[in-house]
Amino acid sequence: MQLTRSAVNSTPADAATVTVERDGHVLLMGLNRPAKRNAFTRAMLAELSAAYGLLESDDDLWCGVLFAHGDHFTGGLDMVDVGAELASGKFDAPEGGRDPWRLDGTWTKPVVAAAQGWVMTLGIELLLAADIRVAAQDARFAQYEIRRGIYPFGGATLRFPREAGWGDAMRWILTGEEFDAAEAHRIGLVQEVVADGPAAIERATGIARVIAGKSAPLGVRTALRSAHLAREHGDGAAIERLRPDIARLLSTTDGAEGIRSFIERRDAVFTGR
Repeated sequence: MQLTRSAVNSTPADAATVTVERDGHVLLMGLNRPAKRNAFTRAMLAELSAAYGLLESDDDLWCGVLFAHGDHFTGGLDMVDVGAELASGKFDAPEGGRDPWRLDGTWTKPVVAAAQGWVMTLGIELLLAADIRVAAQDARFAQYEIRRGIYPFGGATLRFPREAGWGDAMRWILTGEEFDAAEAHRIGLVQEVVADGPAAIERATGIARVIAGKSAPLGVRTALRSAHLAREHGDGAAIERLRPDIARLLSTTDGAEGIRSFIERRDAVFTGR
């Protein structure tokens, strides 16, 4: 699929609130409720959950891109629709789905996110759940749950301090104030800032294509697993796996191809086996 600069402003014909499209080994996942600034309903959460489930379970998908149709990434949760479920304290993922906040255990497929316009509450948490983030210059961020009598419950209290440092994270979590793309880049919430929404989608998709096209998928999964293991269980747990995992990778078809391509001075062609 070739994403055009008009893609961010277009609404696909189908009624899905999260569009899903394969681009080779990349899964493109698009938030698709632009008339409501992509505010999340229960159905939309379920569709994102299903998309993440597909990405994680399909061995032919090696990287995901999360983006938004329309002018805004997301205005957050549609509290009229989602409020009752929040009050119950639970979220029921569809069969085969994964937690849309990516808080339900091990994940081994990288996600690159592109954001433009409003990036409110849930939107920041979706970015924090991704592995690499790109923002448009017009992106405006706010973690304003605290101003609605609640607090960020989708991972911001865990991930924001790790990514931005304690002081910068608390500055925005506890005040609920708005900040811009330059500040998001300064504190590490996003890795790149580009001109506009279409450019953000193009850049995020380009990064995903490099990962899927140049990097060994088994190596990518193992690297992500190692990094998460160190973060969640300490360096010692990850260190124990370093040499066993490299031995396993070297025994694979892709491991042999990597060495062969180095000797032959050419790009490797990986198959995920």
